[in-house]
Amino acid sequence: MAAPVSNRLLDALSAETRKRIASRLESVPLPLRTSIYSPGVEPRYAYFITSGIASVVTEMNEGIGVEVGLLGRESLPGAMALLGSQPQATTCFMQIAGTGLRMPYRELVAEYRLNAELHTRILEQVQYEGFSLSQLSACNRLHEIEERLARWLLMVADRIDGNDLVLTQEFLAEMLGARRSSVTISAGTLQRAGLIEYRYGQVRILDRAKLESAACDCYPSLRRYQRDLYLSPPTVPGGLVRGYSG
Repeated sequence: MAAPVSNRLLDALSAETRKRIASRLESVPLPLRTSIYSPGVEPRYAYFITSGIASVVTEMNEGIGVEVGLLGRESLPGAMALLGSQPQATTCFMQIAGTGLRMPYRELVAEYRLNAELHTRILEQVQYEGFSLSQLSACNRLHEIEERLARWLLMVADRIDGNDLVLTQEFLAEMLGARRSSVTISAGTLQRAGLIEYRYGQVRILDRAKLESAACDCYPSLRRYQRDLYLSPPTVPGGLVRGYSG
């Protein structure tokens, strides 16, 4: 297999499949708040994230947004739209600046329909997104803000391979679907316990083990699923391993 390109979905493809699409991939920066896709609009490009973090957000009629997905370099945001004719119902944007490999969206759609291996790997990500959506929906309903904050910080740290996060209270409140005052209190509790350091929009994880203990039980489930993504050989109906089928 060719050298990794730092997107786990692409890295999991065979050299043959990656060679087929490599000429159509363009490396681009993805600054903070870059729109990846919007509801009801066919995107011009599809993005394989290679660094940074994208948030998938559901917007309510009141104008309040709640995060229902967190994607890093394991992902192709918007993969669910490839399953049928309905447009995206969520919004996706970069919450931590990074980089990506973009491909014209309609070319990706054509390749998805023709290439059994790519098709299968994308379906794996869709399964992961579906699991994350159900887990986070339950988490937002059942778990306390402090547990959710700890879980969210760990999920972000996992995807940037670091403990220093650039995050404001306003942004944390938006992502957690909570009031800013609640986030302030919860962050203060974690800081006094020596788990994190928080100041001027910067969060540093000081004690990861204790932060994991403070997080809700959604975190180990989500982490395990994300860790095991793409490890199995790609299969198509009938259990056969295939590459390009066009």
